[in-house]
Amino acid sequence: MPAMLILGIDPGSRLTGYGVIDAGAAKPVYVASGCIRLQADDLAQRLAQIYAGISELIAVHRPGEFAIEQVFMANNADSALKLGQARGTAIVCAANHGLPVSEYGPRQIKQAVTGTGAADKRQVQHMVTAILGLDGTPQADAADALAIALTHAHARLGLVQTGSFGGRRGSKGRGGSWRDYRPN
Repeated sequence: MPAMLILGIDPGSRLTGYGVIDAGAAKPVYVASGCIRLQADDLAQRLAQIYAGISELIAVHRPGEFAIEQVFMANNADSALKLGQARGTAIVCAANHGLPVSEYGPRQIKQAVTGTGAADKRQVQHMVTAILGLDGTPQADAADALAIALTHAHARLGLVQTGSFGGRRGSKGRGGSWRDYRPN
């Protein structure tokens, strides 16, 4: 079956998680994951770094589809605005590269991966590790991005979101380990 790479993004104004899976096989296969660590103090420069980092990921992995977490209500209006800007930057980057964009809410992602919409970050990390048969646990933002990509793979199949993805134990797919991108 041909590769169907999905790039999942967990947007943030300081740290943006990414995860790439191959959903072209019977079960999703891990390709890569990590975080785009934003170095600039100025928001405009951090947004530019998000765009550059996602552009680089698209160039390296050549995904066919893009999935991102929907905005949720934050405790702080300023934080919510910055998150929205980071998210918008990621979406524009994907659109400029011709990728179809799909959006999923936090509860929907947790439900799809863990079986409950009330799961915490550690439960998501655990299930992503198990589903993809990873040797180690990815950083929380990278695990969230992988969960977003898995949710999209699940939605593409039209399956009820029960968290029953399966996975190959002991395999890292074509990827290797997660790593950090630090775009200029």
